Amino acid sequence: MAEFTPQPSCADDVDHNNLTVKQASQRIHDLLSPISSWQKVSLRQALGQILHQSVVSPRQVPPYNNSAMDGYALRSADIKNAPFSLTNIGVAFAGKPYQGRVETGQCIRIMTGAKIPDDCDTVVMQEQVQPNEDMVTVHTDLKAGQNVRLAGEDIDSGDTVLPAGRRLTAADLGLLASLGIAEVVTYRPLRVAFFSTGDELCGLGEHLADGQIYDSNRYTLYGMLSQLNIDVIDMGVIPDNRSALRIALQQAATDADVIISSGGVSVGDADYVKDMLAELGEVNFWKIAMRPGRPLAFGQIGEAMFFGLPGNPVSVMVTFYQFVQPALKRLAGETDSDPIIFKVPCDNVIKKRAGRFEFQRGILFRNNEGQLRVSTTGAQGSGILRSMSMANCFILLEENCDGLSAGSLVNVQPFAGLV
Repeated sequence: MAEFTPQPSCADDVDHNNLTVKQASQRIHDLLSPISSWQKVSLRQALGQILHQSVVSPRQVPPYNNSAMDGYALRSADIKNAPFSLTNIGVAFAGKPYQGRVETGQCIRIMTGAKIPDDCDTVVMQEQVQPNEDMVTVHTDLKAGQNVRLAGEDIDSGDTVLPAGRRLTAADLGLLASLGIAEVVTYRPLRVAFFSTGDELCGLGEHLADGQIYDSNRYTLYGMLSQLNIDVIDMGVIPDNRSALRIALQQAATDADVIISSGGVSVGDADYVKDMLAELGEVNFWKIAMRPGRPLAFGQIGEAMFFGLPGNPVSVMVTFYQFVQPALKRLAGETDSDPIIFKVPCDNVIKKRAGRFEFQRGILFRNNEGQLRVSTTGAQGSGILRSMSMANCFILLEENCDGLSAGSLVNVQPFAGLV
């Protein structure tokens, strides 16, 4: 299970209404540490997984001195003022080294990547020589050691090539394969159980009764979780019923490291999530001064960490990317996963009241001059899921911002570095 440091209930020591985005993020970060469970997996299974142990190279890369280009390998002791001639006595191909000795006044034809004979230490490009039967005339001045890739120049034996906490990429798999490493030790994938709450929700394919809507949140949650190489447990839709919610939370706490719900965390008559969290576990906080996504319940049930997300579709995605995803990465053992944030001019007038941090949805683009700009997606209501589908970034507006004129610089957080 996930490792979570219990804290006193927030009812005694936290102002629910004034927790800032930064405070909430720090509080979550400070309470979590990576899971301890690990597994050994083959390279083909390792893509997207997090290294539990650093990978140390068992050999040098390249494993031998080799030619950086097609040309002729020679002894630096034979270098003279150009032009000068050498006797060509053989050829070396990549994978098929020249087996004889290279004596004074001799050279061999060599191809890119081919092993350089022990007697040679320099390569002259083929464009800089004139071959004539078994003689080669060099027409340029040379320096000892040029055009040679030295053994261990890229990686030396014993070097740490990939640190613990790294999420493995396709390039990493190739690097490991080049070292002859067939297996790596990774953290086991997190187990995350998630469900939606609400009598108004219907599954896809079901008939919509009057006052009902299709449940979209479970599909966005499934997609966001799947991109993190997580074992997901979809528990469906839980009705607005205390008994049903209690059973679902107890089962999820048994099966998963993390529980995520959507809906039922506000203060309505049928919003039971926060109260049930307090009954079965501990509430750390449940409100953040942000928009969208103010009602966010965070705590634990047994050994499982719990996130109660709002019910509005955009709020679900914003709170997931800003709070849940960083927490999941930390629990999974991943390090160095901070999203990219930078400033660009905004083409729109932005309306905002001071007091809350806002995550407006934006479209990052290049104008006709090739300069990066951003514009909003239009209406920013927390129920407008299309605003997330259209967007490729968040526009980050600090609590003290009370609106901006067109052309103002704004912080943007591209989805490309986030999702």
